[in-house]
Amino acid sequence: MAYLLHSPLCLLIAQLVVIIVTARVLGVLARKIHQPLVIAEVVAGILLGPSLLGLVAPDVKAALFPAASLGILGMLSQVGLILFMFLVGLEMDLGLLRGRGRASVLISHTSIVVPFLLGAVLALYIHPTLMPEGVAFSSFTLFMGAAMSITAFPVLARILTERRLLRTKVGAVTITCAAVDDVTAWCILAFVVSIVRATAITEAVVTTILAVGYTLGMLLLVRPFLARVAARGTGREGLTQNIVAVTFVLLFLSAWATELIGIHALFGAFLMGAIIPREGGFARILAEKLEDIVVIVLLPTFFALSGLRTQIGLLNTAEAWIQCGLIILVACLGKFGGSYVAARWTGLGWRESAALGILMNTRGLMELIVLNIGLELGVISPTLFTMMVLMALVTTFMTTPILQVVYPPEALAKDLLEPPLADKRVTLPEGFSVLMCVAFDRSGPGMAQIAGALIGKQTTSDRLYGLQLHRPAERTSSLLEDEDAAESPSALEPLLARSRDHGLAVRPMSFVSSEPARDICSVAEVKDVDLILLGWHKTLIGQAFLGGTVHDVMKGAQADVAVLVSRDLQAVRRVLVPFCGSRHDEVAVRIARRMAYAAGAEVTVLRIRFRNADAPHVDAFLADIASDKVRVVEAVDDGNKAADLVVKAAQGHDLVVLGSAPLPTDQILSQCPTSFLVVHHHGRPEPVQRRPRPLTEPSTDAVAQV
Repeated sequence: MAYLLHSPLCLLIAQLVVIIVTARVLGVLARKIHQPLVIAEVVAGILLGPSLLGLVAPDVKAALFPAASLGILGMLSQVGLILFMFLVGLEMDLGLLRGRGRASVLISHTSIVVPFLLGAVLALYIHPTLMPEGVAFSSFTLFMGAAMSITAFPVLARILTERRLLRTKVGAVTITCAAVDDVTAWCILAFVVSIVRATAITEAVVTTILAVGYTLGMLLLVRPFLARVAARGTGREGLTQNIVAVTFVLLFLSAWATELIGIHALFGAFLMGAIIPREGGFARILAEKLEDIVVIVLLPTFFALSGLRTQIGLLNTAEAWIQCGLIILVACLGKFGGSYVAARWTGLGWRESAALGILMNTRGLMELIVLNIGLELGVISPTLFTMMVLMALVTTFMTTPILQVVYPPEALAKDLLEPPLADKRVTLPEGFSVLMCVAFDRSGPGMAQIAGALIGKQTTSDRLYGLQLHRPAERTSSLLEDEDAAESPSALEPLLARSRDHGLAVRPMSFVSSEPARDICSVAEVKDVDLILLGWHKTLIGQAFLGGTVHDVMKGAQADVAVLVSRDLQAVRRVLVPFCGSRHDEVAVRIARRMAYAAGAEVTVLRIRFRNADAPHVDAFLADIASDKVRVVEAVDDGNKAADLVVKAAQGHDLVVLGSAPLPTDQILSQCPTSFLVVHHHGRPEPVQRRPRPLTEPSTDAVAQV
């Protein structure tokens, strides 16, 4: 290995490859357990450091991360941090602070003051064993208070978006409080850093005066200049390389100025990002140009460096672990307790207050940045640094699972989708309701055809919903924009247009979702629909027809599910229903019969008899549904030829309505060019107070209207 890493450049390239691959692999695993990417990146850094790699393979660790190379890695990570803090400033839309009222101000300041005071009290207990020699107790106490006050705004924005909380009251209040927290906490930290670096009171006063003058200069001189620059670069064509170069020169000059003043270069980068004008998308375009290289390449080097500094082996006594547990407890009490009490004081309910407290307790990457500043300044020891890193991991890791309990999908769906409707199901009028889930615009027209066939002429009691789910954006900088963009139902337009042609009124719904199957089931339950209609699309990996999201919806839905394979479905005039007698086949027959009564479709039920298999109950069911609109024909399967019988019978039909079992669905679909509707019965007993599912023919009045 030493031969492969013979030059500093080869070594740096190898380090970057290992760091990026480790972070990305762990990121996939983190997503599986619904954790933010920062958890994976922090853990990746710890695994590559002395806590794991140094223990199991010390030679590999020494060859890959020799002490002599850490200087280069450190400078690269510092550049990455400067650019990242610039991104944080770009994302910090101070417009969030306008019009939020007294509640957000009270909650945000309480969530700063309470953990700060608790951190200062904690410093009294831990300073005899964890405060480095030569550090003033006042500096140590101020830093502990500031470190306990941090909330991770970028991680919080992603969690709110993925959980679809941004559009709720608690989400709006939380994102505002987090913005205020970040600005306030960084100002406090800048003051603490100036105190720590100052060798005398006069020097601290000079640093404070220079910092205030610098801030005023940025707001009064640089910001207007940037507004003029933004006016010339409001589009991608206008944002030339010269404009980008000017912006980055100002960024590095700002970071340089704050480093000279004595309040750390990161504050200059943050303020530069915060004053960038948002008008015309200037800040968004800058973020798009910068974010991938920072988040994928440069930022993981900071995590690796933090991991190399994290030595869990230093916590080798019971007292050390007790102190670590106490730090985690104080951190949670300060942030969660302070936010919860303040939220309740302002009138929020217990669920919203608890969710806000949990979210504000998220620390993530921002805490690591603060801790590294403290370690570089020598104000905290390596042992305390390790304890605080574990605290940041625990408080970030616990956010999503606890939020899942406090704010479950059902409660969230009720908040987002008309709570009165969700709470009064027993008063719903009789009718037929369909939830049409559209992933791609090409699915819409076929779904509208199916809805038209099921409804006929829509009555006031029939309800049709069109649902489009957006996956969360990869870029943190575009999360808020994507949440707003979700309001525009672009993929629903073909569905809505075809529905209007049929005289159908479809209510569109669109929002961000990281778990589409679960959210589809939640919306269906809140809307109390009779049928969930999904579009089918070929999977990226594998050939299973009823796999992926379709399988998960069928497994979790409280309503019947139908999957449409539309092969240019233009009309529903002739319908074939293969029937073997399963519960899924029975629902398929009822859906087809509804099409016959609502839209006048000709329905043929293909009764497939298996040799030496008697089924009197099946014959009784078919005798009951047979009518002038539904005819039953028989075919005998004399040797595993059921699929061939269906393919042959489907010729000349517009649509085949097929139960998801027992016939070989994949084989039939691959051989038959006809459009298909594959039906899955939900298989759960009906709730006592739930209205009957009208999967039979429409009422007499509805038929008369058709």
